[in-house]
Amino acid sequence: MASSREYPDRPVIGVGGVIIDQGRTVLIRRGTEPLLGEWSIPGGSVEIGETLEEAVRRELREETGLEVCVLELIELFDRIYPDEGSASANGKKKPRFHYVIADYLCGLVGGEPRAGSDVTDLAFAREGELGRFELTEKATSVLKKAFAMSRARAAGQ
Repeated sequence: MASSREYPDRPVIGVGGVIIDQGRTVLIRRGTEPLLGEWSIPGGSVEIGETLEEAVRRELREETGLEVCVLELIELFDRIYPDEGSASANGKKKPRFHYVIADYLCGLVGGEPRAGSDVTDLAFAREGELGRFELTEKATSVLKKAFAMSRARAAGQ
């Protein structure tokens, strides 16, 4: 049975949180679709009545056990995963998933790292180690941008 996020009537709003702490970021291995079993940036969907920043803090707490402060927006983008077995009247593949995602740079406040919620594993990675995790091109781009933003913030302090 399809989840409420599959074959949506309109895009689902999602958030991600990139923690940069002591030169490392936190990655999660996804336990659900889309990207089941792949390494990614922790995050999830915004709940009704929740601000973007509240959603980032909640999702990171649920998925990683970590408490964060949200520092600044890294990037806003869409992720559309077509259903490879379907086509609409105009010939385009019907979206199986459609997210609009706001990824934020976060600071670590506390907590104990653990894989929780819909996550099967958690890892810490330095910027030079990202290739080992076979991340999507977009996740790698967002993470590299976050490392650069973190360096710029540290230099400005």
